[in-house]
Amino acid sequence: MHALPAAPPPAPRRQLFVGTALACAAGTTFYGGLIALFVRFRQEALAVTGGEWKPADVKVPEVPTNINLIAFLFIGIFAQWAVYAARRHARSQVALALGLVALLGVAVINGLSFVYFQMGMGIADGTYQTMFYTVTGAFVALTIVGIVFSVVTAFRFLGGRVGDREVVSAHAMYWYFLSAMYCVLWFVVFVTK
Repeated sequence: MHALPAAPPPAPRRQLFVGTALACAAGTTFYGGLIALFVRFRQEALAVTGGEWKPADVKVPEVPTNINLIAFLFIGIFAQWAVYAARRHARSQVALALGLVALLGVAVINGLSFVYFQMGMGIADGTYQTMFYTVTGAFVALTIVGIVFSVVTAFRFLGGRVGDREVVSAHAMYWYFLSAMYCVLWFVVFVTK
């Protein structure tokens, strides 16, 4: 009598990775809508004869915004390094990479707060100011979520779930999403003004 072969192992469950992908897609539509509103208000303000969008006395400091753009390049590298190290069970390298990602995330928020301080605008001073703080404030909130994600990933992976590499991959995907959103923010809000 012949017995049936054993069933194949079940496919790995990747709920966290898929959930993060869906959250990134939702975040892209949310942030895309904010950028579209920013551009629409800018076009309407410039369509009026003699209209101005950004007040003449407001200067956007370009150095911290450019440094933030460069920081996101390194955030992507460090996030991918964490994935690479997690696959090789190098816990100390995962800890270092996740720590650097979180540290650079804090540096990005610090850079944006420096921009706020240097511009010296009130939120309700006009349409430009309101939209500027809305778009950049939403990005700061998304960055805070990313920093919390880095801390949770570090605790979860370094706390003993070494076989669960999905959380590190989901973490990297979220920071890639933030990097793409900052590139859009940098170009639309800080460069083209």
